[in-house]
Amino acid sequence: MADLLRLLLRVAEKAANVARVCRQEAPLFQLLVQEKTGDDKNKKFVQDFKTLADVVIQEMIRHDVGAQFPEMANYIHGEESNKFENGLGESVTVTVCDTEKETAALLATVLDGDHTAASLLARAIHQDPATIDANTDGMTVPLSLSELGIWIDPIDATSQYIEGREEVLEEGHLSPSGLHCALVLIGVYLRSTGEPVMGVINQPFNYKDPAGGGWRGKHFWGVSCGGINASSVPRPKDAPGGGLSVVLSSNEKQVVKEALTSLCGPDKLMYASGAGYKILCVIQGLADVYVLSEGSTFKWDSCAPHALLRALGGGVVDLTKCLQSSPGAQDQHTELTYHQPYPGGRGADRWANHGGLVAYRDCSQLRSIIAPLKGKL
Repeated sequence: MADLLRLLLRVAEKAANVARVCRQEAPLFQLLVQEKTGDDKNKKFVQDFKTLADVVIQEMIRHDVGAQFPEMANYIHGEESNKFENGLGESVTVTVCDTEKETAALLATVLDGDHTAASLLARAIHQDPATIDANTDGMTVPLSLSELGIWIDPIDATSQYIEGREEVLEEGHLSPSGLHCALVLIGVYLRSTGEPVMGVINQPFNYKDPAGGGWRGKHFWGVSCGGINASSVPRPKDAPGGGLSVVLSSNEKQVVKEALTSLCGPDKLMYASGAGYKILCVIQGLADVYVLSEGSTFKWDSCAPHALLRALGGGVVDLTKCLQSSPGAQDQHTELTYHQPYPGGRGADRWANHGGLVAYRDCSQLRSIIAPLKGKL
């Protein structure tokens, strides 16, 4: 498991490099955007985009993990289809080849013969980043790799990534929008129960290097299995002054905003983009709780940050199930799981978190949030 964690940190950093290369090359970036259609379209947005960067990152992670751990190869799932249509109307299946040259040749067919852009991408895909220290020495987790599955969200908050606004990240404050919200998410779950047991988050656009001006990233990881809880994130201290703080989507239902305003006060409601980023805000202590009443997130959005929250003593629950359960019964039965599709769902909808969700660090905070929402949804 320690080997798997080190590998996931490495491939997440490779993914971040791909994301940065795509943004740095403006002519390349214009070629990358393709609107999603049909069952794979996220109903929350008027326009939802699939980028070649998404697909390339997903397939790179699938390739690298499958190469080192063949027993997991058939259980690595992602948000994106790896079918991409080029400007000539040709459908190309994007895969990572054995060599950089072969990958560049394949990508050139997607990019309408743009060999310069294809070579830039292929180099990022095949270039190993510096080793990332996970401080995992001595960590023993009693799990077999054959028990595990993986969910990948190659670039969460794709719309923020595409728009590309460069906000200054203030220490101790969440960023409502911009490139900071775009994350690489890799979550590991137990195939038997759906329990999230390991999560890696990479924030490719954390800060700009003052010397070179290029973007630099930050990574986070957590492992939670049985009695073992380990994380790169220290447990956040309670904010001075007390009172719950909640992060929401800006288009959250008015009834939810009103109920939480009565609980927390208007100054304690915050808004941010990206489901993964909002859960990361809870992990970092920038908000106490994230509430979402809609079924507009998916297993690939929540699996990785859910594992980190579990390592810190928190979790992510199904909001609808919590509202239907008796007080104090918000426990394992309401936690999100990751191994079974939604009955009757089609396309991406099969893997939606249909009941909405609440991400929390402390059970008492979860109970405080659920109470005022009872009977409102």
